[in-house]
Amino acid sequence: MKNAVKSVITLTVITVVAGLLLGYVYEITKDPIAAKAQETKFNAYRAVFPAAADFKEAAGADPSKASEILNASGFTDERIDECLAAVDSSCTPLGYVLTVTTSKGYGGDITVSMGVSSEGVLNGIEILDISETAGLGMKADTDQFKGQFKDKKVSQFNYTKSGASAEYEIDAISGATITTNAMVNAVNAGLVYTGSISGGQNE
Repeated sequence: MKNAVKSVITLTVITVVAGLLLGYVYEITKDPIAAKAQETKFNAYRAVFPAAADFKEAAGADPSKASEILNASGFTDERIDECLAAVDSSCTPLGYVLTVTTSKGYGGDITVSMGVSSEGVLNGIEILDISETAGLGMKADTDQFKGQFKDKKVSQFNYTKSGASAEYEIDAISGATITTNAMVNAVNAGLVYTGSISGGQNE
């Protein structure tokens, strides 16, 4: 009986100590992790909007209310995580940078950043988070695939398996249609949202 009690006490002490250590590790690492994530995001923003000197709060943008806009356009699996105004050195707005997440990737959520000019031109996209299949869906995070969206002014993109022949067409990744569809939907959701807050300039 005494041995059983001692074992319980020992396990309890170990559990408490382990919990305290995990809490301590979390506290000392959460800020550096958050700072690194923020740095990664802003580096992506600079990549998709290189003409911008800074990124500020965007007038009319409220990501918390974006779902209504997206749902009305059929984007029920996408969300706008952030939308900022890209500004020049005089703080004149040049367009928008967004973080968009879709839940329809083959391996789960895919999060992208994208830059859209005031004229409705998609400057480009970068991927912030992706967990697709190596050698297949992960090809979405290559310049060859992402470059298809660069410097395009279209209201929406479609993907094709027979070779892109129009400005709005994206060549599908071979063997990764689900990933391709998720990427296209994420970008299209971002275009719908920026169009809604910029008076339809993306149409």
